Amino acid sequence: MPKLKLYQIDAFTEKVFGGNPAAVCVLDKWLDEAVMQSIATENNLAETAFVVPVDDAYEIRWFTPTVEVDLCGHATLAAAYVLFKYYNHPTDKITLESRNSGQLAVSRNGEELTLDFPVDSLSEIETPEVLVEALGKAPIAAFKGKTDFMLLFPAHQDIEKLNPDFRLIESAGGRGVIVTAPGNEVDFVSRFFCPNVGINEDPVTGSAHTTLTPYWSQRLGKAILTAKQLSKRQGNLTCELAGDRVKITGKAVTYLTGEIEV
Repeated sequence: MPKLKLYQIDAFTEKVFGGNPAAVCVLDKWLDEAVMQSIATENNLAETAFVVPVDDAYEIRWFTPTVEVDLCGHATLAAAYVLFKYYNHPTDKITLESRNSGQLAVSRNGEELTLDFPVDSLSEIETPEVLVEALGKAPIAAFKGKTDFMLLFPAHQDIEKLNPDFRLIESAGGRGVIVTAPGNEVDFVSRFFCPNVGINEDPVTGSAHTTLTPYWSQRLGKAILTAKQLSKRQGNLTCELAGDRVKITGKAVTYLTGEIEV
C-alpha cells in the first residue's frame, strides 16, 4: 500500500497548540478527488492542503472535512512552510496556482511568511435577521464579500463574548460569517464562523483577512495593519493592502510529521 508524507503545521503562531492547524501533503501527481476528500475527513482539521509541483511553481487545493474550498490562507501558509523547510525550495518566494482563486504567492523573510492573495470585493447590506438571532446581538453594520458575510461590532469585548447558534448561521447561506471590531492592542480583531463547510469556528482564517483588510485599511487610513483572531487558539497577523492584493504575514511551526497509507 503506498505511503504519503503528511505534515501537520500550526499557522499564524509562534508556538505549538496556537494558531490554526493544517495538514499538508506534497504529491507527485493529483490523487483522485474522493481520496483527497477522505484524507481531509480523516484528518478532521479545518483544512488539508495538497500541492503538486508544476515546472517552477505548484498547484494547490484545499479540503475541509466535508468540502473542497476556493481559497484557504492558513493552509497555504502551512504548505509554503513545508516546502521551504522540508523540500528545500530554492528561493524565498513560492508561486502557487489555484483552480478558483488564480495565482497566489508566499514569500519568506526569516521566520515570517507573507501570503499574496487577491483582495475581496465588499458591499454594505442590510443585516440578515437570521444572523442577529444567531449571534444574539445586532452589529452596527453588515457587508457581503464574494463568499462571506462581515459584521461590524463596536468593541473588542463584543467579539470575545459572542456565543453563536451555528445552526442558524448555517441557514444564512454563504461560506461563513466574519465578525470584527477595533482591537484593544491591535488595529482590529475578528472571529470566523463557517458551519457550512464543516467548521463551526475556524481558529485563524487567512482568507477572511482579504475581506477585513480593505475595510479596516480604509476606515483607519493606513495600509499596514495588525490583527488578532480571537478564537480559543488565537492567532496574530500583519495585513497590508497593496492595490488589488492583500499581503498577510505570520509565522508557522511544525506539530507533527508522519506517513499515511492510502
